[in-house]
Amino acid sequence: MAEPLAVVGGWLCTDLIDVTSDLGALESSGFWAVVLPYDGSPICARFANVRQAVPWPGAPWLGPEIDQWESSLDEAEFRRGVETIRQRIAAGDVYQVNLTRILSADLPPAPLGRSDDVAALGAALAIGNPAPFSAVIRLPRHGVEVASASPERFVSRNDTIVRSSPIKGTAATPDGFLAKDRAENVMIVDLVRNDLGRICEWGSIHVPDLLEVETHPGLNHLVSTVEGRLRHGAGWPEIAAATFPPGSVTGAPKLAALEIIDAIEPTSRRFYCGAIGWVDADRAIGELNVAIRTFWVEHGRMHFGTGGGITWDSTPAGEWAETELKARRLLQVAAGSTTIPEGAST
Repeated sequence: MAEPLAVVGGWLCTDLIDVTSDLGALESSGFWAVVLPYDGSPICARFANVRQAVPWPGAPWLGPEIDQWESSLDEAEFRRGVETIRQRIAAGDVYQVNLTRILSADLPPAPLGRSDDVAALGAALAIGNPAPFSAVIRLPRHGVEVASASPERFVSRNDTIVRSSPIKGTAATPDGFLAKDRAENVMIVDLVRNDLGRICEWGSIHVPDLLEVETHPGLNHLVSTVEGRLRHGAGWPEIAAATFPPGSVTGAPKLAALEIIDAIEPTSRRFYCGAIGWVDADRAIGELNVAIRTFWVEHGRMHFGTGGGITWDSTPAGEWAETELKARRLLQVAAGSTTIPEGAST
């Protein structure tokens, strides 16, 4: 069995000390790799050895071919889900709901000279789909083998300052955003302001960036940032309680959106749409991503989620196409190809 490791925030973490589900441990001491599954208990792993990450020294990754993935919702089912959400919006039950489908495939045995180690997948993603909040967590004895190429900050903390940068709005080109994309983003900014307001000092919450365009491999996003100052006594347990799961992958209002998600989606999201990152408890700093563009391995199967925010202006065909756009390049990288074919990112 492979030894535990984490690659988070540009750091390589080895020599596991302990693992706990208690988020209060993040207020103690040491360097922690953190996984907050969308479904399941937190996993906080403290490591003794933390050093700058270096390129993967092992054999290159080899994974499932693109045509081997199965979807938890086929196109017709996904389109019906979009229409159901639009009906709930028309009824005034909700403003926006994130609809997700989970893709799954058998993990093929690695031939000589190739690897099925999730750390090798993380290295392939770093080359084929680099992302600012990428992460790899390998804790085999605790059922965690995750590689994330997330472009989205869920929450970062620098002592008393907390920041969240929700992504809503996806387009193939920087000038391809619709009014629907901007409306989605502003709705989630309001939700994040409300979430942070539960743990931040009165009057400290502000939005330094609104509707900024960010370019990532194969697509473009609208990104906003919300920032505030923590109230005295608030720490990681309170941050998670106030903000999790991330609003950008649930919807608004959040509780109503979560109920609709549970009713429509047939499969657990598991790690997808949770959060992955790191905490340096000694310095009271840390950063967690939104676990999108994220693969995980369980019981010999690989899984990957793709989805999008549904509003009244959404169309079933357009939302399905967006999930395809988000997944296409990542599935090509996960196949283990050494190059990305021309056109794979559009």
